[in-house]
Amino acid sequence: MRPRSPRGLAVALASLTALTACTADPGRRGDAPPELDRGGAAGAFKNPELRPPAPVPDDAADGGSLTVLTAESPSTFDPTQAYYTDSTSILAGLVTRALTQYVYDPDTDDMVLAPDMATDLGRPNDDNTEWTFTLRDGLRYEDGSEVTAEDVAYAIKRSFAIEELPDGPTYQRTFFVDGRQYRGPFRDGEDYAGVEVDGNDLTIKMRRPFPDMDYYASFPAFTGIPQQEDDPATYGRKPLATGPYKFEEYEPGSRLTLVRNEEWDPATDPGRIQAVDRWEFRFGQDTTRLENVIAADNGDARTTLTYDNVSAATYRSMQEDPDRLVTGTQPCTYMWFLDMTRIEDIRVRRALGYAYPYENAWRALGEIVGVTRVPGTAILPPGTAGRQELDVLGIGGRDTDPERARALLEEADAVGFEVRFLYATDDDGRVAEKDAIVKGLEAAGFEPKPVVSTVDTLRTDRTDPDAPIDVRSSAWCSDWPSGGSWFPAQWSGDLVGLEGMPNPTNFDVPEMDRRQDEILDTMTPEQAAEAWGEFDRTLQEEYYPAVVTGYGGVAMIHGSGVGGMANDNVRGMPTFARMYLAQ
Repeated sequence: MRPRSPRGLAVALASLTALTACTADPGRRGDAPPELDRGGAAGAFKNPELRPPAPVPDDAADGGSLTVLTAESPSTFDPTQAYYTDSTSILAGLVTRALTQYVYDPDTDDMVLAPDMATDLGRPNDDNTEWTFTLRDGLRYEDGSEVTAEDVAYAIKRSFAIEELPDGPTYQRTFFVDGRQYRGPFRDGEDYAGVEVDGNDLTIKMRRPFPDMDYYASFPAFTGIPQQEDDPATYGRKPLATGPYKFEEYEPGSRLTLVRNEEWDPATDPGRIQAVDRWEFRFGQDTTRLENVIAADNGDARTTLTYDNVSAATYRSMQEDPDRLVTGTQPCTYMWFLDMTRIEDIRVRRALGYAYPYENAWRALGEIVGVTRVPGTAILPPGTAGRQELDVLGIGGRDTDPERARALLEEADAVGFEVRFLYATDDDGRVAEKDAIVKGLEAAGFEPKPVVSTVDTLRTDRTDPDAPIDVRSSAWCSDWPSGGSWFPAQWSGDLVGLEGMPNPTNFDVPEMDRRQDEILDTMTPEQAAEAWGEFDRTLQEEYYPAVVTGYGGVAMIHGSGVGGMANDNVRGMPTFARMYLAQ
């Protein structure tokens, strides 16, 4: 899963000027806050027996409005394209239902996979090459029309239209029948052999075993979309609601207002409630101002929240009011994805790993080390089945070594190698991070060439295959807690050249593709877990296609009148589906 912003899920495009003015430095090892417990496997638990309706907490008021302030600007609300965690969280929690869903369990503080529009988590055949889901009765769109299995089948077919609807998840290309040939209903028509409908039953057919289909079915791409209502150019401006809220007003990059969907029936939904009347999202907000507003907790601020990570100064002050501070983990690895068609020599790629100014860049960006950024070495984040403890550079994921970097460049006859990377000129934090990276690369013998972008264009610039850059800075978050949601989705040669750059390093190694095929086609989940850990090791030791720049966490705040806000540890976002105004 892609993080909600180009700098990753934990930072939230904050200017973070308040942090740079602080005298205390949370990034230094001597006074860093305690690191979060990262032992859990986010989303690993399932509850196929969870039944509707979802309970409404006793302290929930009936009605009112919640306001969400964020520096973010979600790039899309089209269910097929939704793959960043902000758009998926808002859609899945409030607007569009899917075959399955994640539901917060307050007893374990974990997100649990549960049924949604389907009556269960799906029924696979013996070898996991067919999955059948049965839709519940009583599902309706906001206009009162019935949600049908044909509508979900059409949405699945639509997910193959990568040219028309880029940037969405691409597992269907890897696992579904004809996934590498079928290009969606707009180009190849609706005659697709991978989906069959029989009444309320929907059967999805695979070209290889896919034991994790129940997880994948939780994405907004597996909602219902009536074909007659579909225009791929405009559908994301007002997707038909199947959840408790519907679009009233949407101004991309500025605001989104959601109001009650009167056609949503709580008797069909085991995971969502409809306690408030309205949700007011305000995008592109000034970070310092929104933090100060919410922290003050006066007037309307009492019913206001943010999903941006707060500055270190605000984090420290809010520790005195812990009921309004939400911290937690997320299964995300931040990386500098190194374009292997531009940086062909592994010695140069490894030199970038030694040269990257980890802690200086984190501090410049405003990270709280141990809370919103944790040093990391393996690509697979903590909590992933089969993950191995790796440190191929021997620097602990945080210790810059310009001397070793320069030695590698000299060995490769590449001193002065130019490195082009994007930064947002209208984001103070990004500018400060850029300056730290430039200084670190120059010290190691590189010639950095920062490329100008903006907050609004970073996402599309980064995924443009023709962008004049050598490095794509982003993060990847587990779609489910196994290597199967990591490597096929971003390190497969089959994905090179596709719109939206799902393979951001252009990693194209037939031997590694064959190894992935072997793991996917011949191994049990238990065998595959160990094999994916080894795949991670081989990927880094023999190819080093990315610099791991840490694991993510969250530190969000809300007003005292906001109820039900916890950390969705699958996405690192608020638990929108269960939130309310507290009495």
